[in-house]
Amino acid sequence: MTADQLVTSQSDERSVGLVETVTATLFEPPGALQLASGETIGPVAVAYETYGQLSPARDNAIFICHALTGDAHAAGIHSADDKKPGWWDGFIGPGKGLDTDEYFIICANVLGGCQGTTGPGSLIPNSNDRYSSAFPVITVGDIVEVHAALVRHLGIERLLGVIGGSLGGMQVLEWAGRFPDQLASAIVLASAARLSAQGIAFNAVGRRAILSDPAFNNGHYYDGDQPRYGLALARMLAHITYLSETSIEMKFGRRLQNSDEFAYDLQAETEFEIESYLHYQGKRFVERFDANSYLRLTKAMDYFDLADSYSGLANALGKTDARFLLQSYSTDWLFPTSQSKELVAALIESGRHVTFAELDSPFGHDSFLLELDQLEDLVIPFLAQTQQEIRRQVPPTI
Repeated sequence: MTADQLVTSQSDERSVGLVETVTATLFEPPGALQLASGETIGPVAVAYETYGQLSPARDNAIFICHALTGDAHAAGIHSADDKKPGWWDGFIGPGKGLDTDEYFIICANVLGGCQGTTGPGSLIPNSNDRYSSAFPVITVGDIVEVHAALVRHLGIERLLGVIGGSLGGMQVLEWAGRFPDQLASAIVLASAARLSAQGIAFNAVGRRAILSDPAFNNGHYYDGDQPRYGLALARMLAHITYLSETSIEMKFGRRLQNSDEFAYDLQAETEFEIESYLHYQGKRFVERFDANSYLRLTKAMDYFDLADSYSGLANALGKTDARFLLQSYSTDWLFPTSQSKELVAALIESGRHVTFAELDSPFGHDSFLLELDQLEDLVIPFLAQTQQEIRRQVPPTI
């Protein structure tokens, strides 16, 4: 089973139904966005979707930070004949983990992305040329600056919660350090305060595959052949890190794809079922993602180091009064439980309220997209308690 397979149908009575991706324009000159690299960029178009209704007190908003290859379309469908709902549709909707009867949910495509928010494939302002290689290198902090600006643009002073997995979880942690008063709770799934050397290594090989593709052309490929082969290889490599040994053995084992015997042919790229599956993942990925965005977002993951940015984890996480929920998975070797426990220790040291759970799952890093019942069992009461705490603190009107 993959995340693509775990989606609800259009007949799901708990679906948010038809949704629309809208765009906000932020950081218009002279108020351009100052990036960590020292460069500036603006204006910045931000593609986002919302689900549910914002309460009169504006105290029920939850922001979803998507992972590396996600986008703003987290739930619902875009048209009546849309066969694929949003990437977290099973978790967002009436009565679901992020209950749209209770909460106002926001999800935005990240800065540097390729699904509506300003990125390398966007047109340079007042020009017919795309940014391409001129788009700056960005950080997780730069991404969160844009998220926070969008929240302010929507007239929300404080979020009930910020939630995200993997790169999304890094954004949640950065948000707590950078804008400590803008969130009442932080939910960090299958993530860490920094990417391990092993994770950096996988990203480096993926980027090299893209840069070595003859069609890459130093990032200037939008009017010609795309670096499809390099991007597909990068996706195939990364996808292996999202799985676990258990899940691969369960789903594929050593089974051959189209024969009961070996082909004895070095050109047979899909002889085993696992080979066919990875090629399928690579092929689908290049149809929806941009190589230039992939380069920048993986580099942002590599650069992320919460402790280094804030002179220690306890200092970074001690700035906020937010309640924390951290969740890891037993078979996730990309973001192992030890990294979550490091965050838990820092939160305890800084006197923060923290809930932590390691969940058993055979699906590796992808578990936060797949094991939704387990996730709901933790997130639903956590958000309800957070909301009760907020409303208890607000003095009654006379």
